[in-house]
Amino acid sequence: MKKIIALLLTLCLVFALTACGGTNNDTQGDAQTDTTQNQTQGDTATDTQEPKLTTVTEGKLTVATSPDFAPYEFYTLDENGTPTLAGFELALAQYIADYAGLELEIIAMDFDGTMTELGNKTVDLGMAGYSPKPERETIMDFSEIFYSGGQSFVCLKDNAANFASLADTNKAEYQIGAQIGSIQADLAKENSPDADLVELTKVTDIIAELLTGKIDGAYIETVVAENYAKNYPELCVALEVPYDQEGSVVGVSKGNAELLAVVNEAIAAAKADGSIDKFIAEANIQSEGDTAILVDGEIVAD
Repeated sequence: MKKIIALLLTLCLVFALTACGGTNNDTQGDAQTDTTQNQTQGDTATDTQEPKLTTVTEGKLTVATSPDFAPYEFYTLDENGTPTLAGFELALAQYIADYAGLELEIIAMDFDGTMTELGNKTVDLGMAGYSPKPERETIMDFSEIFYSGGQSFVCLKDNAANFASLADTNKAEYQIGAQIGSIQADLAKENSPDADLVELTKVTDIIAELLTGKIDGAYIETVVAENYAKNYPELCVALEVPYDQEGSVVGVSKGNAELLAVVNEAIAAAKADGSIDKFIAEANIQSEGDTAILVDGEIVAD
């Protein structure tokens, strides 16, 4: 009987050790599995994480614009008479910022200042009715074209008979307006070389000079010219001006390839979902209402 009891105790001890050893191995196996899964999940998260965009101010998309170019960008008066920035380019700027997960910061300035700031890399984007002129490539990278328009010659309706063709604009007695640094200034030099070219900082200044008879005509982008003609019935879009580089682009800080790629992706998305067409339609309606302009740095009603 003692031998039998001893044998039973021995067997129980063996089973107990085996059971303990099995549990320990399983625990180690589970721990190894969990570690492997965690490492895999960590690797996946790292692999799928979007690269961080480099911008002038971390977390912000800083955009320079010239708000005298309705319906691209302009000041409009809200129901309280407070001037606010509006325009289809600014709506697109907000779309791009949202797409990139950035906060939008708009900085208003003169048109030539927008290009200076881009050249100095103190802003991320310039959005001011830019056409992709080759000489601008030294200071900015161009996005894909997001809007195609045209160019026009504008004058008072009372003087429209004087400008039956572009050749009629090329007379020494005429003073012809255009915005400083713009393609319209280039077109004036090309088509009206004998006229007295008056280059002004803002399109609103050009319109004021036209309305008061200080200049005889002006080169203005068609959609902008038509917009001002609606607001000022005295004006007339007299002539279409041929131009072989039609289209508007976003200016991107030179060399920021990651930001340029995101801007182009956002433009493609805004075209695909119909947002750009919506932005243009809304801006055209807004710009026919109460707008505002800057005079000596002060915002006043137009």
